[in-house]
Amino acid sequence: MTQEGRHVDIGDTKLYIVERGQGYPVIVLHGGPGFDHHEFGDRLAPLEAHYRLIYVDQRSQGLSERTPPETWTLPQMAQDVHSLVAALKLEEFAVFGHSYGSFVTQQYGVDYPGEASRLIISGGVPSSDYLMPHVKKSLAEFEPENLREQVAKSWAKEPHAKTREDVAELFAEQLPFHFKDPFDPRIEEHKRQIEDIVYSAEVLAHIAEKGYGDFDVEDRLHTLSVPCLILCGRFDRVCAINACETIAEKIPDSQLVIFEESAHMFFVEEPEKFLQAVRDFLG
Repeated sequence: MTQEGRHVDIGDTKLYIVERGQGYPVIVLHGGPGFDHHEFGDRLAPLEAHYRLIYVDQRSQGLSERTPPETWTLPQMAQDVHSLVAALKLEEFAVFGHSYGSFVTQQYGVDYPGEASRLIISGGVPSSDYLMPHVKKSLAEFEPENLREQVAKSWAKEPHAKTREDVAELFAEQLPFHFKDPFDPRIEEHKRQIEDIVYSAEVLAHIAEKGYGDFDVEDRLHTLSVPCLILCGRFDRVCAINACETIAEKIPDSQLVIFEESAHMFFVEEPEKFLQAVRDFLG
């Protein structure tokens, strides 16, 4: 993704965005924390023929302006989406968030119900209660043993990340855990696709040190009144199937799509099915 972006003033900071394509606007929120809009590489490019994709570097990440650490919270990042919508004067639009971005999407949905026309919750959980127990179980079963140790050591180093290069190395060490096949040749391809990410070590270290936050919107999901698409990989070692099913059950107008041959990176592992699911949902 090489198109030049711009900074948008949302009040207490400026978010860096890149806009590609034309048509119905879709705000795209990256995962992490500590990543930026390059996380998707060019995987979403086929959607640009019909949709205006607004890729966002979230608060203090990527090329967005830095803010105090006490503002690096999910409620604040959700408010940032609300402020960005106002700054861009959007009316009909969707919000798509993957992984950590899906937490922001859900938080935004319940904090500002009905503002977005549609929500896409990709690789997410409704509460942090679903997260670490599943991760620990998945890691204990992860093979081969040398990769299991590699991933465990990498996570332990996250609170101590200091540089962009530190985070790039940590993510590269963790990627096999996020694919159904830890030796999938597309892992190396994906590394090349995302080599332009401006990683934010300070954000990752801060949030990792706090245990990735106390996230819980499960009891508020029933308030979502807009259509929601929930995407999940059958072999996801981070966000379990039962967590995605719970999200779908709680939201009145929801559609659950499970990627049967994927883990957490289904937009890489099953790209055509992923793109078709999004197209079908957005119309």
